[in-house]
Amino acid sequence: MASNRHLGRIVALQTLYEFEFRTESHDVSVDIDEILNRNLERYDTAIDDKGFVETLTKGVLKVQTDLDNKIQPIAPDWPIDQIARVDRNILRVGLYELLYQGSVIPPKVAINEAVELAKAFGSDNSSKFVNGVLGTAYRTLVEDAGSGNTKL
Repeated sequence: MASNRHLGRIVALQTLYEFEFRTESHDVSVDIDEILNRNLERYDTAIDDKGFVETLTKGVLKVQTDLDNKIQPIAPDWPIDQIARVDRNILRVGLYELLYQGSVIPPKVAINEAVELAKAFGSDNSSKFVNGVLGTAYRTLVEDAGSGNTKL
């Protein structure tokens, strides 16, 4: 069985994916709270830390433009809008955890969890792509920032 936080990341990913899809489809009724609550209800007994899922989901949305701007130079051959929607949202979740949750989520865990999401929900090459982008993000945005060479 998936760990509680792993399942929480799955719910966050599903929520972000649906929100982006409906937004890009010009669905005027799209509501992040409705989507998140509906998805959390499905796993009501399996997820104890619903705050983790909400923080992750809403945190990614709050800084999404910044996340996308940091992803783009790391994957220059792939304009952000040409990355598969599921991969794009996995990258956002992983990068959010690396940059904004580093005090509670170890970098290796954030990257590994994103890779596992890519294996489960992405295409055949998604996990390698996600691993490469987040590994580079860690080295250039997190390690370098810790050494005084701030790129955040």
